[in-house]
Amino acid sequence: MIDRYHFENKLWADGFIRVMGLDEVGRGCLCGPVVAAGVILKPNSKLNSDIRDSKTLSSHSRRALADEIKESALFYSINECSPTVIDQLNILKASIEAMLRCAESIGAEPDYLLIDGNRFTNTLIPHQCITKGDNRSVSIAAASILAKVYRDDYMAKIHEEYPQYGWDKNVGYPTKKHFEGLEKYGYTQHHRKSFKLRTEKKFVK
Repeated sequence: MIDRYHFENKLWADGFIRVMGLDEVGRGCLCGPVVAAGVILKPNSKLNSDIRDSKTLSSHSRRALADEIKESALFYSINECSPTVIDQLNILKASIEAMLRCAESIGAEPDYLLIDGNRFTNTLIPHQCITKGDNRSVSIAAASILAKVYRDDYMAKIHEEYPQYGWDKNVGYPTKKHFEGLEKYGYTQHHRKSFKLRTEKKFVK
C-alpha cells in the first residue's frame, strides 16, 4: 500500500509548515490551456484516503474530492498558461510557469515545494521533484484533482461553442474525433499551433 503522506510527514517533522504540492494537467492536449494547481495541507492532517492521481478517479469522485480539498486545505491556487503562451514558450516551460504562478500566488508563501515530474525551474524556495508524484504524495495528488476538475470544466464550456471536436469527451487530447474535426473544420483560437494538428486550415465561422 502506498503511503502518500511519506514526503509530507518527513517535511512536517523537519519543521516545514507550508508544504505545497504542485501538478499540472493538459500537457498532451492539442488545445486549451495547461492548468496547474498548488495545494498546501494543514500539517499532520489526514484527508480522504481516495485522494490519489486524478486520472485514476471518476469524474464524480474528482468533483467530490475537489470540494473536500478546497474546504480542508490551508491554501490552494489554480493557474493556467494559454495556448498563445504555450506556443511562445513550449509546453514544458509553460507547464513549469503555470506551477510557478501557483507557488507565487498572493497568500501562498510556501516554505517547500513538492513537484510532480522530474523538471522544475530555479527558485529560492526549497523543492523536490517526484516522478509519478501524483500517486505518491497526497499534496500533489490533491493538486492534480483541482487542476483536472478546473480544466475539464473549461473544456466543456468552450465545447459548447465548438462542438465539432468532441472536447466534452476528449478535453482536447488527440483522439480520432478531434483530428476529424481538425481535418474538416480547421484549427481554432484555442488550438496550440506549435503542435502537430495535421491541418493548415483555420476555422472560420
